This record gives sequence, structure tokens and C-alpha cells, in this order.
Amino acid sequence: MKETKNISRSRAQDSSAAIEKMYITMRHLFNRGFYKPMGISGDTLREALLALRPEIYGSIADEKVELNGLLYVIERLPVGIEECRFINLTSDEGYSKSHFKAIVPPKRRRNCYRIDEEQMNVEITRGRSDIYDILTHLTFIFIESHKIKNRVLLDDVGEVSRDWVKLEAAVSQIKKLPLIEKEKAISHAANILGRTFDEVLGIYDSFGTETEPDRFLHVIYWLGKLAIEEVVDNNKRTITFSPILRERLGHHIHGEVWANNIKEVLKANQLLDRPLHVISANMHSVMNSIFATPILKTKFKDKSDFFIYEELSKSGANELRNQIEAVALKQGMISLPDTTSGTNIDVQIFDTAKIDWSKTSFPTANLEEKKPVLIVMDYAFGEQAYETIDELLKPYKKDTLLNVKSVSIMGKAGILEGGKGDIMIPNAHINEGTADNYFFENELTAEMFEGNDIAIYAGPMVTVLGTSLQNRDLLKFFHESTWAVIGLEMEGSYYQKAIQSASKIRKSVPQDIKVRYAYYASDNPLETGSTLASGGLGTSGVKPTYLITIKILEQIFNIK
Repeated sequence: MKETKNISRSRAQDSSAAIEKMYITMRHLFNRGFYKPMGISGDTLREALLALRPEIYGSIADEKVELNGLLYVIERLPVGIEECRFINLTSDEGYSKSHFKAIVPPKRRRNCYRIDEEQMNVEITRGRSDIYDILTHLTFIFIESHKIKNRVLLDDVGEVSRDWVKLEAAVSQIKKLPLIEKEKAISHAANILGRTFDEVLGIYDSFGTETEPDRFLHVIYWLGKLAIEEVVDNNKRTITFSPILRERLGHHIHGEVWANNIKEVLKANQLLDRPLHVISANMHSVMNSIFATPILKTKFKDKSDFFIYEELSKSGANELRNQIEAVALKQGMISLPDTTSGTNIDVQIFDTAKIDWSKTSFPTANLEEKKPVLIVMDYAFGEQAYETIDELLKPYKKDTLLNVKSVSIMGKAGILEGGKGDIMIPNAHINEGTADNYFFENELTAEMFEGNDIAIYAGPMVTVLGTSLQNRDLLKFFHESTWAVIGLEMEGSYYQKAIQSASKIRKSVPQDIKVRYAYYASDNPLETGSTLASGGLGTSGVKPTYLITIKILEQIFNIK
């Protein structure tokens, strides 16, 4: 009789299973309509996140509270959400027309509305990826809140530690805490969090705002307070999904409105029959790459183009940016801020026929008789990339086909070999959690970027369900196995899926449409201290951003 071997799973396989479980659970909870994150209905989500232990959430599985991960999440959630027992995820349901003031998180563009003391409404207009993102973040902060509760709650009837009483007294102060009082409060908070005084002091000001410099204490207090009330009073926090959101999701309602707005503007400006080039980037790099250097070269004598781009990227450079925008608007740029569709994706349209090329950074631009039109769209978010590009590539009013010559994607991504600011050139996108993979001929090559003091990596990239769902074991598997993945991002396979279906199956755009993908590294999740939670790129992201943008434009403008 053959002996059965004891088959065990690797950590990467466990992680993959945990991501799949989270993905399925979140869809189930969405269809159900509500759940209690720290109750029985939230068990599976919590267990899967703790099994996964994503790099971005640091010490989520330890007893001590994770500070960098908490800061990362708090910057992506609306101010005040830590005070709310009821969180309602909605579609765009008209709150912008009410007296409620929109609260927009500093690092994630989504409109949120504080309905009353206990309820926060969060508008989900960017597809399922937005839901996965926010549910994962909420699960994380609720797990952390129960760590705080475990360290301060002394019994089942609500007696709390002295540190908690002192923290409560500090939070009740309306004015900014004097230095001595602040340091006393930090000392008590450090005991509660299981962290050193130095660790808390180091991150304290990062949580603060101009109006609320002591927000760190406020966040810790309210997370702990609601967790204590969940146990002592059985007042469970609840997440609900509005009926309208459940009805609308997946039907491209926001993407269709967004794409139709663009096509109407193209029609009104007689640009519909011109060669179109779609570029997914930010709202400054294309405009600055074309116009900035000639306008500012007298101000920044003997300085390189990249020095000028760095100056423009600084927070106080509004006057310089306005100067360039004014010139661009006179030379055929049309600005389309998104105010109606809910996608939160702004757009710029450049009519190259109206540009005086002798006064640009591309004086040798070799344009065909029918001058191209650039449609620059701000970054999409996850699955939203499919919704927006799929709608944009559809015919105008069902019968006017668009002559889209190329789609170029310039984005941020995590790198698995190298560091922040390096460049990745993919030749395929692998969809995490499925067998879907998309191979393509990338018009950009690694050789084009050599000689610029930036490391270049080429190969497949994985499109992940969320950057906050990745851990080292899973990423090591993708990188070190025959997949040979060089980086991870959230939109690539969705863009490619939409482009392939429009060009190869639906024939709504030319079959020989060109694609360009290039990413610059925002973090290396395989390196300790280099995850997204470790802080932003600063000016180190400027050079790769503009280098990619310029290479895309050189191809569109036929510059050899």
C-alpha cells in the first residue's frame, strides 16, 4: 500500500489563499448589505488579514499597535471616521447638493460626509477596488483599536487603566497642548500602544493638521473608546452598503458619464475625427514637459530641465504652475476637471494644431497633416481603469468610431528588485488571484531610458487587488519563480483588457493601436522600511515621472 505524504502549504500559498478569501468575503458582505467588522460577520475578514499580515500593516499580528501602518491608513480615510460607529458606503446620491460639507482624505480622492456624531458616509464612485481598499483599511484600524482596548480595559464592567484616564484628560483639552503636557500625554499613549516614547514622538506630528496639531492623541483615544464600548456596552461598529450603491456597482455608470463628457467636448471643438492619443498620467507632467522649459529658462539660467520640473513640483510653486497653465490654455489645452461624473478623474485635452512648437520643448515635432489630439487623464484606481478606458474607446453615439492611435500609461508601482524612483517597463500584466494574463508589445523599451542615472527593469508585472493586501512571501514567489515579476501595480491588466476588447474584438478603435506602459517605483515592499507606509517619494519621483512622460511624447510627436 502506498504511503500518503503529508502535504503542507508554503507561506506564499497561505497568503494567496488569504487574499482570495478576503476577496470573496468582501463581495459576500457587499451583497449582504451590512456587517459588523468586530462581530461574527467580520470574523473571516479579520482572520484572513491576520493570516496574510501585509507588509504595509507592519506589526498587525503583534500585541503592540502599528504606528506607520496607522498613519498610512488614516491619511486615506476621512477626518473623524475614528469617532463614527456607523460607516455607510454609498454611491453618488446627491450629498454634494446638501448642506453637508465634503471631507476629502489627503491621500485618496473620495468624497465623504459626516452625517451626525455617529455616522460617516463614504462615496464609492471608483468601482470595486475602492470597496476592497476601504474595507481592508477599516478592518486594520478596528483590529488596532481592540489592541488599545486590551491594554487599557481592566475588567468587563469598564474599569480602565490610569494611562487611559490621563489620555482622556489630554484629549478633552480644546487648545493646543503646551510642550510639557504634550510630552506627558505621549508618555501615557506610549504605554497604551506598547511603543517607546521615542517611537510615538517621532510620528506624532505626522498625524497633526493645522487646526488639530494633537490629532494623534484624538485618533488613539477614539479608536480605543469605541472598542471599549463594543465590549462593555455591546455597541458594535457597523458598516453598511447603500441600496443604490449595490444596484449601480459594476454597471459603468460613472465611467459612461465621464467618457461622454470628453467626447462631447471633442465634438464641440471639431476634434472627433483627428488622431487621438490617450495618456494616463497626472495633471502636470504632460503640460510641463511641453511648455515649462521655454517659459522658465530665463528664470532658471544654466539649470537642467529636471531642475525646473522639481521646482514646479514643490508645494509653494503655485505661481509658476499658473504661469505655465495660462500659456497652455492659450495654445489649445482644454481643462476638464471632473465635477459631474463622480469618477474623480480630471482630464486635459491638447489640440496640437494650436501649439507653437518653436516655443516648446519639442521644436522638432514631426506631426502628420492631421494633427494629433492628446487626451490626458488623471490616474484611475484599480478596476476603475477598465470602466473608464472601456467607455472612452466606445464609439461616439454608437456610430462614430474614434481614431485612437495609442494608449499610454505612466504610473506608480511597487518594485521587487531595486528601489524608490527606479523605472519598470512591463511586457505583460498578470492578474493576481486569477489565471488571467495579458501579453503585449510595449512601444517603450528599457534601452530608451538608459544613460539617465536611473535603474531600469523590464519584465512582467502583477496587477494586485490592493497594495495593502501584499506580503513578502507572496511577492517573493512572484519575483523568484518563473513568473519573474519585476513589480506590482493596480490598474495595468484592467487597461489592457479594455484596450484588447475594443481593438481586437469590438473593433471600435484601430486594430493596430499602440500601447505604452512605464512605471516608476514608489516603494519596495520586499525591503524593510521601504514600503508605502514608510513615507512618500519626495522629489525623487520627479525625474522618472518626467523622463517617462517625455519618452511617451517623443513617440507621439515622431521625434527620433
